[in-house]
Amino acid sequence: MNYHRYYPVDVVNGPGTRCALFVAGCIHKCQGCYNKSTWRPDSGKPFTQEVEDKIIADLKDKRIHRQGLSLSGGDPLYPGNVAAALKLVQRVRAECPGKDIWAWTGYTLDELDSEQMAVVDLVDVLIDGRFVEALKDANLVWRGSSNQVIHDLRKERQIPKQEVAAPVVRADLPAGVPSAQKAQTRVAALSVQRCDARASSSRQPEASGCDQLSLGFSL
Repeated sequence: MNYHRYYPVDVVNGPGTRCALFVAGCIHKCQGCYNKSTWRPDSGKPFTQEVEDKIIADLKDKRIHRQGLSLSGGDPLYPGNVAAALKLVQRVRAECPGKDIWAWTGYTLDELDSEQMAVVDLVDVLIDGRFVEALKDANLVWRGSSNQVIHDLRKERQIPKQEVAAPVVRADLPAGVPSAQKAQTRVAALSVQRCDARASSSRQPEASGCDQLSLGFSL
């Protein structure tokens, strides 16, 4: 697996202060994606053991509390990325108790195979679906277009949820309310759109088929 950016301190891609990794490789090639540079799996830099170890060390670092890890790209569930992504999330689960894992993918849940689902099974929140330019909405939180779904997999697994600011996928506040206030109101609402994908078989600058802004220090 290759990666384009690693942010040891990120405050945009998910709730709280986080580590964020943007990987290379995406088959979806969504129209309007401005992360085209991440599409080729051989672009960027090799994701080495050293980089993996640094992510784990940063998550453990008590000087800057990180709530968890965010995986985006590119697409962390691109077939060529699955093995490395699985190893990483397994280490986070084993070595970083209490940290949550968020992931963005251009696939939908019902499109994933068993190997990809092995990664998803260790993820807390999955944002799925291709970026659709006609459905782009700058008011959305943690999504680029309205077709994309935020799955709180902790609820679906009935795992006790940490006290995190959960995403809200509604944008129905009055037009006169400032966007920052809208975002705060959404977060305060603590409502997450979910789908019963499992029951039925069912980022802006670097995102897997979605417009997702990244701020932080890169490596």
